[in-house]
Amino acid sequence: MRYVQTTCPYCGVGCTLNLVVNDGKLVGVEPYRRSPINEGKLCPKGMTCHEFVHSPDRLTKPLIKKDGEFVEASWDEALDLVAKKLRETSDKYGPKSLGFQVSCRTPNEECYIMQKIARVGFLTNNVDNCARICHGPSVAGLSLSFGSGAATNPFEDVLNSNLLLVWGSNAVEAHPLVGRRIAQAKLKGIPIIVIDPRYSPTARLADDWVRFNPSTHIALANSMMYWIIKEGKHDKEFIEKRTKGFDDLKKMVEKYADVENITGVPTEKVREIALKYAEAKNAVIIYCLGITELTTGTDNVRSMGNLAMLTGNIGRPGVGVNPLRGQNNVQGACDMGAYPNVYSGYQKCEDPAARKKMETAWGLKEGSLPDWYGSTLTEQINECGDPIKAMYIFALNPVVSYPDSNHVKRSLEKLDFLVVQDIFWTETCEYADVVLPGASFAEKDGTFTSGERRINRVRKAVDPPGDAKEDWEIFVLLAQKLGLKGFDFKSPQEIWDDMRKVTPSMAGCSYARLEKPESLHWPCPTEEHPGTPILHVDKFSAPDGLGTFFGLEYRPPAEVADAEYPFTLMTGRLIFHYHTRTQTDRARILHYEVPENYVQINTEDAKRLNIVRGEKVKVRSRRGESIAVARVTDEVGPGVLFMAMHFPEGANALTNTALDPLSKMPELKHCAVTVEKIKEGN
Repeated sequence: MRYVQTTCPYCGVGCTLNLVVNDGKLVGVEPYRRSPINEGKLCPKGMTCHEFVHSPDRLTKPLIKKDGEFVEASWDEALDLVAKKLRETSDKYGPKSLGFQVSCRTPNEECYIMQKIARVGFLTNNVDNCARICHGPSVAGLSLSFGSGAATNPFEDVLNSNLLLVWGSNAVEAHPLVGRRIAQAKLKGIPIIVIDPRYSPTARLADDWVRFNPSTHIALANSMMYWIIKEGKHDKEFIEKRTKGFDDLKKMVEKYADVENITGVPTEKVREIALKYAEAKNAVIIYCLGITELTTGTDNVRSMGNLAMLTGNIGRPGVGVNPLRGQNNVQGACDMGAYPNVYSGYQKCEDPAARKKMETAWGLKEGSLPDWYGSTLTEQINECGDPIKAMYIFALNPVVSYPDSNHVKRSLEKLDFLVVQDIFWTETCEYADVVLPGASFAEKDGTFTSGERRINRVRKAVDPPGDAKEDWEIFVLLAQKLGLKGFDFKSPQEIWDDMRKVTPSMAGCSYARLEKPESLHWPCPTEEHPGTPILHVDKFSAPDGLGTFFGLEYRPPAEVADAEYPFTLMTGRLIFHYHTRTQTDRARILHYEVPENYVQINTEDAKRLNIVRGEKVKVRSRRGESIAVARVTDEVGPGVLFMAMHFPEGANALTNTALDPLSKMPELKHCAVTVEKIKEGN
């Protein structure tokens, strides 16, 4: 029996744990007690993360669809076909005919090598990752406000704060070890304000819980800033020395003194929480998908940046703006350049110097890499058939996780060729021409980058089952089939070092340095650099060193409740499940806790519709319908429903594909629905 120290494969907190191995099999999990991240504590998902690894339904052999049926194939046959079809498509239709979709639950090294294959092998920027449907607005919004699209402070820093403003985040369920930090802050006497339309488990920790009308964030933030400025509580020195655009912001928020008719929050309450935030010596903002998954997502994030800069809460311990990342490597997938407009380290594809640098490093002819902004993850789905003819989906399940599931299914059917690489047969595999069996987190080496920019090691504990291969190895073999140079990697460490050579912000993060329990936060430009836990200490990351205020007008969501669809549906996460449940539903106790889809409905609405707790109801939108178990509760307000995102034929059978114009984020958090009892015989 032995312990293998590694990083949890679930949310973006990055907890360290020990996998317990006996006779080449995982038999349990033990916390790693020296970790500064989780201090020996784990959530229910982390404690059971070993259970899915040896599931009997793991994919173990490559599969090729022949005459409508999947048959087992050798690796040579499968990869020869993949290479042939991708090359034929590219040669016939050009670089915009291919789409590459990268998972945020796979190590950095695999994200990097996949985007490198897309760019070196096919000269395309049509590569994106599933941050697009969770924190794409964080990357866009924080980059515009601060010059860097990442969390400003480490998670443990909340204990150095004098006030926590938690906005659109249910950390207790979605990021339990951050939820633990919030609970520690409460025990320490640090005031907590939670702004959320739903009385979530996180809201129960609050000293002040503010229920507001869904998707009215900008109006509420603008009103808070109006009162901060009116009462003279803004940080004039910080604004003058370190920011620009304040006059535009001030002019805009003057229109938002009273927003009760928009937000549902009384004006005096808005003023009260605004002044509490402004008067705190050190105040931190924590937010999540309640802010981002909207057509106003980027503007919502910029509103968080506006609030922080207005009060000078940037660049020191106990302050900042911190998005909580949903998947274990959402931050890392973006950092690695699995994005349609940047290379690793957010070096812009439109920058001629960055393109030339990459061409030289990757052995390409000068002028060969494209400067155009590639198709995003959701745009690729819309473009299936024209112009995208072939797609490579790596460890993603878009049929369940993307908005408007029926639209996703129809789109995938239009492709000439689809490759899915995963560890389990998912709903998306049904639409594939080739399915490649990869390896789980416990079967590979590498790194994950958590939501606080901390790079954590992933270590191999057991071998993949059957003929399944480590995913980085699959990409190396594919590159060989394609005849590409510069892909003769023998280990994930060699891939990591290849990335470091072209990525200044992570050049100093060697594997040797990452062996330490505290790991490293990027930026870390040299081997001697200590890493950067806190961003923007002396200046912002923008070229001129200044943070930018934006005067942002409130606009309603793309689809609002009406007479035909009178309810507003919100979506979210549960503590017992993770995304499309391909992993967590194979853990016995997690399945037992929440085995099926449910919907929360307000007590008054349920009484009016004669819906009782535990009965099944039908929820319909303009795009589809879902059957769910009714949970009658006052956690949601009248006219509002809540449904978890994890279930097939669930919330995303209903959600809207309307996009945020800046980040291309679909409006997963808000759509109009109706709910009805299921009559006998239906």
